[in-house]
Amino acid sequence: MIIEVRAKNCYAFEDDITFSMKADMRNKKFGANVHKENNFNVLKTVGIYGPNNAGKTCLIKCIRAIRNVLLNKKNGLMPNIFTDSDVCKLGVTFMASGRKFSYDFKYDAEKEEYIYESFSEIFKDQYNNEKEVCWLKKDTVSEIYECIDESVQNMISVVSKNNLLCYVVDTSKFEHINEMKQILVGFAEKIDIINMNNIPMQHTIELMKNKNQLQQKVVEFIKNADLYMDNFEYVDMDKIQLKTGEGDEKPDEKVLDIPENIMDQIRLVSTYKGVHVPSMMFDSTGTKKIAAIASYVIEALEQGRILVVDELDSSIHFKLTRAIVAMFNNELNTSAQMIFTVHDINLMDCKRMFRKEQIWFVHKDEEGVYVYSLADFTAQQGVRDTTDVMEKYRKGALGALPDPELINSLLSIKSGVKGDDADAK
Repeated sequence: MIIEVRAKNCYAFEDDITFSMKADMRNKKFGANVHKENNFNVLKTVGIYGPNNAGKTCLIKCIRAIRNVLLNKKNGLMPNIFTDSDVCKLGVTFMASGRKFSYDFKYDAEKEEYIYESFSEIFKDQYNNEKEVCWLKKDTVSEIYECIDESVQNMISVVSKNNLLCYVVDTSKFEHINEMKQILVGFAEKIDIINMNNIPMQHTIELMKNKNQLQQKVVEFIKNADLYMDNFEYVDMDKIQLKTGEGDEKPDEKVLDIPENIMDQIRLVSTYKGVHVPSMMFDSTGTKKIAAIASYVIEALEQGRILVVDELDSSIHFKLTRAIVAMFNNELNTSAQMIFTVHDINLMDCKRMFRKEQIWFVHKDEEGVYVYSLADFTAQQGVRDTTDVMEKYRKGALGALPDPELINSLLSIKSGVKGDDADAK
């Protein structure tokens, strides 16, 4: 599970930003929304709000870049256009098998080199004191090299910078570096990132091909989302009738000469009042999006995966988005996590659905882009667990709207600017 994401000079983020999924256990409300393991407390869901072009999607891009780097894929990193530096800085703290780890790296986008990386394990005692044990530190600028495997330490300075250390050495020969690689890759492989405005159906199609318990749960999910639907299935070819126009002399074997991905789509069939129809032709955009996301949601809940969704509420009824979030917040969910961007303020419900630290905002002004939580607002600032947060947001008191007074005060406090200094800005 993701605990924290850090970024600097990446995409829209010029200055340091920190996105946290740590649970504040001083607040006992909605305890089921928190994953508790080995004295660590992690939020199961977080919703991110903000206006268009503020940076919500850039936060998703940072998570994608981290995943791709850890999986040795093209990272797609871009430095902020308003800086002179080509160095992107990213970091993530996460839970894996009940243990807490932290990984950070710096990537020179111009030279395509990883000039810094560090990996450590974080232990917590019974008094909640944390201790960090360094496994690896590679700083090619300051020429600082540390490794828990002493035999690796001497070679770090001479290996290629074009990739992470664990991909440029034979890790099978080094116990801790090999374990580090397995931990990082295992974590990254559990992350699914989707955009609801361009969500592929292929994942659901592949899952629907297998008649098993997971497939049955996906079908039930889709049927419950579309109350008029009797069934949803991936059918055999002999159940599909493809007709050609009269007088068409195309040979029979050419009738099915259709690209495989389109053929797969045609084989997804919905049933309404006993009538079987191809989903891609007859279902609404919302129903098709529900069908596409269903496999990701069910698989995440069943297998303990991390689902990151951009624009969760796109073309989906607000009751369905609430239901999806509620599934992840439920006490029966013991290991799955969902991070999502959203505009629908019906989800911004601290009375029945969310803890304050589960609601985040991305705010953009002339000075930069800010990432902060509802929990950063205190009771003295008029934000309590019983506060009508939706009304506060509508009025601009939480930021992400023009000229918010309370958010300017908060940002001044968080940046250490007070009194006359704040007015000067």
